[in-house]
Amino acid sequence: MNLSVFDLFKIGVGPSSSHTVGPMWAAVRFVESLRAKGLFEKAGRVKTDLYGSLALTGHGHATDKAILLGLSGEKPDEIDPDTVDVIVERIRTKNRLRLGGTREIPFTEAADLLFHMKESLPFHPNGIRFTAYAEGGEELLKERYYSVGGGFVVKDGEPAGGTSTAPVVHEFASGQDLLDIGHRTGKSIADILLDNETARRPLADVTAGVDRLWTVMNDCIDRGCRTEGILPGGLEVVRRAPRMLSDLQKVGPFDPMSMMDWVSLFALAVNEENAAGGRVVTAPTNGAAGVIPAVLAYYVRFVPGANPQGVRTFLLTAAAIGMLYKRNASLSAAEMGCQGEVGVACSMAAGGLAAVMGGSNEQIENAAEIGMEHNLGLTCDPIMGLVQVPCIERNTMGAVKAINAARLAVLHGDGTHRVSLDKVIETMRQTGVDMQAKYKETSLGGLAVNVVEC
Repeated sequence: MNLSVFDLFKIGVGPSSSHTVGPMWAAVRFVESLRAKGLFEKAGRVKTDLYGSLALTGHGHATDKAILLGLSGEKPDEIDPDTVDVIVERIRTKNRLRLGGTREIPFTEAADLLFHMKESLPFHPNGIRFTAYAEGGEELLKERYYSVGGGFVVKDGEPAGGTSTAPVVHEFASGQDLLDIGHRTGKSIADILLDNETARRPLADVTAGVDRLWTVMNDCIDRGCRTEGILPGGLEVVRRAPRMLSDLQKVGPFDPMSMMDWVSLFALAVNEENAAGGRVVTAPTNGAAGVIPAVLAYYVRFVPGANPQGVRTFLLTAAAIGMLYKRNASLSAAEMGCQGEVGVACSMAAGGLAAVMGGSNEQIENAAEIGMEHNLGLTCDPIMGLVQVPCIERNTMGAVKAINAARLAVLHGDGTHRVSLDKVIETMRQTGVDMQAKYKETSLGGLAVNVVEC
């Protein structure tokens, strides 16, 4: 498997990995393709066509902004979120775009960024077509890209894999493979993945990279807890995390449910930041970005003996589980519904927490299976196409459920169970295929239509 922990966990901006981060990277790649083919200096106009789910919920997911930013050379992991609106407003006001960050070209959004809401491209519902023209109107280059979930982007003809082509120490394609490798080597799931990571880069780089992921997650929690206001987009959703923090700080030590409230707070804080376009870690998607940080914050702040090495073990274990979903199903709500986002995040978080609770590989696999089994069939039906309702609260549910799954597997189980992780992943895939398209990030069904019509 050619995936890395840094494929599953990417630093970027909200509100969506498939509709914001992915399209931004696709636009960056198209500009790079122009340069590689010697066409960059000839390009006088770039037209972008969005299809399927990207067209249907693109405005609510900031896909339009993502395209403008990516064509301007801005990258999700480098851009300052505070500059996004400034850059976009300049383009819209002047009707000019700085292609690749260097060349000014005309850009009229109504003509150069089109949303085809009744059409889809083959291969995936999140399709993008870029076309570059010379100043005289001659077509220079046309390429199609797909944002396949979790910030992953593939061009027509490319495999939907990860970023690394380096050989790994332990090849695995299933949960059973991980268990077999563990039996053969005596290694934990985290150590199995660490061996693969250090085959690609020095241990110090892996450690620093994983530590940075947690730093960004934790910073996001802190920002979300102190930032008040109303989320953008028109739903007038009020940020709740700051007030919830204030309320929890007043709660005495005798409320046995307060710990669950803290976990919900951590998830709310992250996903309110995501909805506002802030800096988040795709984990494994932006719509589900609050689940893993919330459970990891629970470990760091409430589990005795928590330490930095435990944080690394948690994230490596969670990444290994996420790789199985990416390989054998999908991380895209446009394909799987929200079971492919919050469901997968819940499964990953449950496995990660089970690992730092001292669980065996079998108990970790059991926790991950429980985490998904009870998210099967979860739809993606965001109101007004915004990553707000029900998405923000759904992350709190996923986080609490992950903790329960880990405790069931480690404290009240021995690793033996009837349904394997591999079986539940395949069931998720089949369920996603069977799910009607209106429940898969189109805002054409479910809450998205019933709440608005009321």
